[in-house]
Amino acid sequence: MTTYYDVSFRLSRRPRSVGRARAAAHAVLADWGAGEELLGTAALVLSELVTNALRVRVPSDRQVGVRIAYSSADGLLRLEVSDAGSGRPEVRHPEADETEGRGLWLVEALSHRWGVSPRAGGIGKTVWCELKAPDLLPAPRTRELAAIAVRPGQEVRAWGAWRAVRSVSTVRHATGGLAVLLGLDGGPPLRVPAAEPLAVRGLP
Repeated sequence: MTTYYDVSFRLSRRPRSVGRARAAAHAVLADWGAGEELLGTAALVLSELVTNALRVRVPSDRQVGVRIAYSSADGLLRLEVSDAGSGRPEVRHPEADETEGRGLWLVEALSHRWGVSPRAGGIGKTVWCELKAPDLLPAPRTRELAAIAVRPGQEVRAWGAWRAVRSVSTVRHATGGLAVLLGLDGGPPLRVPAAEPLAVRGLP
């Protein structure tokens, strides 16, 4: 049976969003059963893609979109970063003493394949890459997930009962980190840090 996972979120156009993307990748992929090597490679590649997206000249209120997806059918982990800018990024081959321009060079070196596509449903583009990940494990029916990995249609254990998730959005936590706001049936919204483990039922 094919198992499919898909997590999407948005980041503000600020330098600290690179660290947030890296932390989110660690939280999501650890819950998907990724090993240390895949965790490190995915976090590095995603942070390079987000860094490039933040350098694109667009209005400051335009956010950067991130999508992490995996299908057991092909054993590939797909990382996507979308921005509202035009143009097409190109791989540079910097000299040994250059300190910049290595982002896409690293992406190309570490990925199974990568590319650029028109941004779905809007202006701009999506830069994506795929990593070989044949050993990610299917999720059990009930398990602990980082809050950022929870999807609408699943159920979470909150206030002593299982509650269906109607909506998921990301917001800034009071401490400055990334938080997740879950809209639930039969209760008020649940706001928790992005990496907070939650008991979850149902598959994405």
